[in-house]
Amino acid sequence: MHGLPLADVSIEEGISCSVPVQERPVGGPLFAKLKAGDVVIAPKLDRLFRSALDALQVVEDMRKRGVKLHLLDLGGDIAGNGLSKLFLTIAAAFAEAERDRIRERISQVKADQKARGRYLGGKVPFGFRPDAEAELVPHDSEQEAIREMGALRAQGKPLRAIADAMRAKGHRGAA
Repeated sequence: MHGLPLADVSIEEGISCSVPVQERPVGGPLFAKLKAGDVVIAPKLDRLFRSALDALQVVEDMRKRGVKLHLLDLGGDIAGNGLSKLFLTIAAAFAEAERDRIRERISQVKADQKARGRYLGGKVPFGFRPDAEAELVPHDSEQEAIREMGALRAQGKPLRAIADAMRAKGHRGAA
């Protein structure tokens, strides 16, 4: 696109861009070995940075080391002059704001789903199973075990005896 040769291609998989570049398994070693005259090409600013501070620090470090950063979505070299730096600062702030909004939306959705009794993953509580719509619905035999445990406790049985009784009936997750 810009006539720059590719000497190496690095892909950072499964790591959030909110993690500083130097702390990433691929990004850290890559940026550590850069030297004057090198050019880093990335498809988009928000695929490289989701923190304005990280973006500005990394770009400043690259500038001091004589390394260029080309972001294809921003048209090429983004650290070449003062106007580029201003635009980078604004674009990085927007990328960080978008990351924060995504985090807020996910938290809101999870809170809403939890309030509705939806199964969000992890260990299914004893006595329930997720249905096709991810709602926790009572599991008949385990609900019966819960009632039986309550009755045994009401009779004054110790918890260990109740757990032993449930295990003897095959309810491994009850105690």
